[in-house]
Amino acid sequence: MKQREFKKINAPVSEIGLGTWQLGTKWGEAFNPDEALKILETAAENKINFIDTADIYNDGNSEKAIGQFMKNVPTDFFVSTKCGRGLNPHAAQMYTPEAVENFANHSLKRLQVERLDMLLLHCPPTSVYKKDEIFTKLDKMQQAGKIRSYGVSVEKVSEALTAAEYPITAVEIIFNMFRLKPKEIFSTLQEKNIGVIARVPLASGLLTGKYTKDTTFSKADHRSYNRHGEAFDKGETFSGVDYDLGLKAVKELKKLFQTDNLIPYALKWILMHEAVTTVIPGASKNSQVISNVAAAAIPDLTPSQMAGVEKIYNHYLKSQVHENW
Repeated sequence: MKQREFKKINAPVSEIGLGTWQLGTKWGEAFNPDEALKILETAAENKINFIDTADIYNDGNSEKAIGQFMKNVPTDFFVSTKCGRGLNPHAAQMYTPEAVENFANHSLKRLQVERLDMLLLHCPPTSVYKKDEIFTKLDKMQQAGKIRSYGVSVEKVSEALTAAEYPITAVEIIFNMFRLKPKEIFSTLQEKNIGVIARVPLASGLLTGKYTKDTTFSKADHRSYNRHGEAFDKGETFSGVDYDLGLKAVKELKKLFQTDNLIPYALKWILMHEAVTTVIPGASKNSQVISNVAAAAIPDLTPSQMAGVEKIYNHYLKSQVHENW
């Protein structure tokens, strides 16, 4: 497993990390702590050391499972957690310095650590990225040793640029073969030594190549109930791409890479961009961790393959997603 670095804090992390939104659970099902520990164990065995989580994932159980694992098993895990989505209502005025510190305190307890490696604002309303008092509080928490670094998880490229005016360490953003717009800001982030965490790399599973028109999802799965943004930002589900249109693009990607299994190619495509520090595919079982890690071993994509992905994006998807996020 190769490593890349969060340059502002000289922190090397695995280029393939682990996203834990569905850690120990399939979408909509009950949390399984034993399965969560198996996933974390497999990640550690495969030299994954970057773990992405959030205080609301599985009602705090993702953080708890990670904390329990680190307590029982010596690891070099770098854990990035997110805060803010638990605010009710989730509105800009609810983002106060006191609220952010309170979230951090609870994450410290669940993770059983004395310092958070990284704390990200979790896709707050756009105006929050301009609230000086929030970033001042994060600065003070960093200086006090409560957090090692901080940054933002965003929906939009414009939000990333706004946040980049502050001394953040990283931007977490949806970046995959269905969402190319973030490339437009990579040079700016690199100039500022801001790392990039590529989230939703497989477009909610569409970019695995496993789904068909006949695939069904449970009612509790966001891929059923949030296709049009009914519950939260539409872009979180299939990267905002219409499902049937996405299947057409996937068919072309399979032809391009001459395979039905797109997972290693989808992840490798992201890693072909040097601005990306780490990519965070999720896993609901440990075999998916092994499948994700396979991307690190395949050869670099060729110029014609890279150009082919862009051609497919431009033809099928750009008009639908490019200006929205």
